[in-house]
Amino acid sequence: MAEILPKWLMKRYLKLRHEFNNKKFNFKEAHEALGDDSRIVNLCLSELRKAGWLESEKDQKDPRRKQYYLKNLESVYKEITEKVVRE
Repeated sequence: MAEILPKWLMKRYLKLRHEFNNKKFNFKEAHEALGDDSRIVNLCLSELRKAGWLESEKDQKDPRRKQYYLKNLESVYKEITEKVVRE
């Protein structure tokens, strides 16, 4: 279930959305797009995944690595709206 993001995370989400939109990306590409220290990028991806805004899967070519993709904004909005209405 998607959650509302804190400002620091929303800023990075929007950068990733602008750079990749609906395309898959890896950690290195996220690192280059965000321009943050690798620890911050790792935290960002982890928090986006926990909040329900990012999905990940194993890379087909190298199962040790992950591919990431941002969830569809419409589905994120719907999940947040449903959560707020239930509260």
